[in-house]
Amino acid sequence: MTQRSLTQGQAGGPVLKRSTRALSVSALLALSALGGWVNVAHAAEGPNFPISAQQKATAQQVSEAGVPLSELSPNAPDSYTIKRGDTLWGISGLFLKSPWRWPELWGMNLQQIRNPHLIFPGQLLYLDKSNGRARLRVGQPVGDGGNGKLSPRVREGSLEDAITTVPVHLLEPFFNEAVIFDNSDDLLHAPRVVATQEGRVMLSRGETAYVRGELGGRREWRLFREPKPLRDPTTQEVLGYEAQYVGTLALTREGAEGTGADGKPVVIPSTFVVNSIRQEASVGDRLAPVPPREFDNLAPHAPKQDVAGQIVSIYGDSLSAGQSQIVSLNRGTRDGLERGHVLALWRDGKVVRDMTLPDKPQMKLPDERHGVLFVFRVFDRMSYALIMNVKEPVKPGDRFTQP
Repeated sequence: MTQRSLTQGQAGGPVLKRSTRALSVSALLALSALGGWVNVAHAAEGPNFPISAQQKATAQQVSEAGVPLSELSPNAPDSYTIKRGDTLWGISGLFLKSPWRWPELWGMNLQQIRNPHLIFPGQLLYLDKSNGRARLRVGQPVGDGGNGKLSPRVREGSLEDAITTVPVHLLEPFFNEAVIFDNSDDLLHAPRVVATQEGRVMLSRGETAYVRGELGGRREWRLFREPKPLRDPTTQEVLGYEAQYVGTLALTREGAEGTGADGKPVVIPSTFVVNSIRQEASVGDRLAPVPPREFDNLAPHAPKQDVAGQIVSIYGDSLSAGQSQIVSLNRGTRDGLERGHVLALWRDGKVVRDMTLPDKPQMKLPDERHGVLFVFRVFDRMSYALIMNVKEPVKPGDRFTQP
């Protein structure tokens, strides 16, 4: 898909044409700062992206402010060349102590806010420090040796070449695999595998499964089994049920009603083929629809209100987790969490003895912040989050707050 830009026709009216100009990311980030990430594919399709007066005012304020120099990383480079595989989070982490504050760092081009800009591998970023504030600029230096004056770069490319906000490749599998059901019997009423190819006990990829249940015209499905309760670490209240992911399968032939050898009506189940497998499928496994893609519009941002909670579990039943692993949280939409929220991980201070005093009294060391979470799926009472970075292993019961 090639980006399209707005130009003026001979009669003065707007005309859409294809362009190879890869513009700066500034306006796209401005929109994120206004409270929501835009889908670049839709934004590039036309000029009528709605921006309210209040949103423009907010973007203008962010644009003028930048970030204080004190928020820059001690080793922030003066310039950086975008490489394939980079993310906005990673790039901002080079320049900022708090990467999720990147909308304030990038300069905002309000004149072209209706056509969100993109950045691509090979482009150069420059750190503009002026009046005690810092902003990132995208382009090529011109004139007097790169004093902050920039010119746009024109390049051949497609939207798919643009870098992502966070490492989407780590999250994509979990949009199909990680799901929390409100009730333990949600899967009991779902379509189910009733027989297997040639009566096999277990099914592998490419083999046939026979399914009964209401399909609603859907062709792509996921397989789950054995939902387990997820409990709040403090109250022990059951917050939801996490089903064990089996794999995916696709409908090849709809079920029907037929007639048996004795002339009586019989049910003919639907026929499915197993497309992918995490573990072997079997009779009794339950089907759930494949959800729509949700990771195209993820944008890191801090919660607007105070948030505090605990880690419920490590996805995959591990006892502890590290960077790039998935954890479930005991907070969800009803608690104000939303996709894209960035949270701080805390390590409880240990209780030790003061060995400098004769009676060696106990004391509790301060709690220490030691990691960052990125929320990517949110349910009513729970959420899933990716560990972006962490100093020590994360365990169920560990605390999180707003960053």
